[in-house]
Amino acid sequence: MNPYYHRAAFLTSAAQISQAPPDEGYEVAFAGRSNAGKSSAINTLCQQKSLARTSKTPGRTRLLNFFALDEDRRLVDLPGYGYAKVAVSVKNQWQKSLAQYMEERQCLKGLILLMDCRRPMPDFDRQMLEWNVQNGFPTHILLTKSDKLKKGPANSALLSMRQEAASYGDIVTVQLFSSLKRQGIDEAHRVLDGWFELGH
Repeated sequence: MNPYYHRAAFLTSAAQISQAPPDEGYEVAFAGRSNAGKSSAINTLCQQKSLARTSKTPGRTRLLNFFALDEDRRLVDLPGYGYAKVAVSVKNQWQKSLAQYMEERQCLKGLILLMDCRRPMPDFDRQMLEWNVQNGFPTHILLTKSDKLKKGPANSALLSMRQEAASYGDIVTVQLFSSLKRQGIDEAHRVLDGWFELGH
């Protein structure tokens, strides 16, 4: 487990891209449905209990939340999608902020896309993945909550998703992940290390 990520500290929140930190250095963004375990995964990868706010009510992440690893590298928790019981106008603003960030952010090096391993690749996740591939963004899929499945079904879900990911080329990679059981951390760290250009 790479202790580097334990340094992560909250930097700022932004309702729109104009409020984000300067567009320089390296950023890796985390995206996924509101109930995919995004905040829990960030906390687990950074070996902190409350870095990213978790909630029993999915959809609470309404801002772009930036976490600094050092002066040049940041993790970004993007607004969750597809679940929150909020006004359509608010959802539209989230999606606008999300799209603008993805389209305009020059320092973005890759996207961690989180999906519940029991229900992978719903429509919006597929749209996000296809958009990333079209724009040349490396994407690493975390099949979260793998502890909810027995080993056989979990590995079957992984194999199926890897076969689907292969159709997009080597720009898309997939792994199983469990925040509860702390499984898959080293594999995810290796992907992040590569995008952040961290030497070993």
